[in-house]
Amino acid sequence: MENIKEKTSQVITPDQLLEHWQGHRRLTRKTIEAFPEDKLFDYSIGGMRPFADMVLELLGIAEPGLREIVTGQTAQLNEHLDHGNSKAKLLEAWDSATEQLNKLWAQMEEMDFQKQIVSFGQYPGTVQSSLFYFLDNEMHHRGQGYVYLRSLGIEPPMFYDRS
Repeated sequence: MENIKEKTSQVITPDQLLEHWQGHRRLTRKTIEAFPEDKLFDYSIGGMRPFADMVLELLGIAEPGLREIVTGQTAQLNEHLDHGNSKAKLLEAWDSATEQLNKLWAQMEEMDFQKQIVSFGQYPGTVQSSLFYFLDNEMHHRGQGYVYLRSLGIEPPMFYDRS
């Protein structure tokens, strides 16, 4: 009798997933850059938060969440950063987090993407579902930023330009 082995199929490699994520991060960075400095921190529509507050959420999730996945040490969700209403400081924090993501990702060689985890000590799922949440949340908030930019008469970056 033939021994049947479980066959798995890989749609995307971990390195391709990181590049996809980093492409979205480059696009989000361009979105931050497109905002006039004063509007980045105080402009709001329909009771939504200013885009800078959304960026702070993204900064509080991506790098700390990936660090938690890599180290196994529970992180606290912290969406606060002293940016002094400075776009330059916000972009500096964004760039630092982007660099850290690359360093952390390099430590994930043998990561089981189906492993059950609890992100930030409160959100159960798998490594994969957590990573997808980090990415989906960024796209969601970037979309809100696009609405803000358009309402200000500013053309947002092309959604497909992830260079």
